[in-house]
Amino acid sequence: MNEINWYNGLNVAITVSDNEGRILYMNEKSASTFSNSGGRELIGSNLKECHKPGSWEKITAMLKNGSTNSYTIEKNGIKKLIYQTPWYTDGKVAGLVELSLEIPFEMEHFIRK
Repeated sequence: MNEINWYNGLNVAITVSDNEGRILYMNEKSASTFSNSGGRELIGSNLKECHKPGSWEKITAMLKNGSTNSYTIEKNGIKKLIYQTPWYTDGKVAGLVELSLEIPFEMEHFIRK
């Protein structure tokens, strides 16, 4: 069976790091999003190099505790949902995955029963 590379053409930036914060993978959207900082050339660099100390503390806590972080930002007139969560190998935190999705400023919210 052929592997389907759905994540590379997805309109969501996906960035994957290892448990020391080294960037392992960036899909096309992630490379494009961070093109001004080097794009795919960032692979192999450490997240610590591009985050403020307070953000790096959150990253190290997520790696240590297996916790998730989510928030919204606005940059250059675009609102995004940022979702950062650990990925696991053999039940141990192996690194982090960050999903960055462009979202509308006003979104419908549904409560389902």
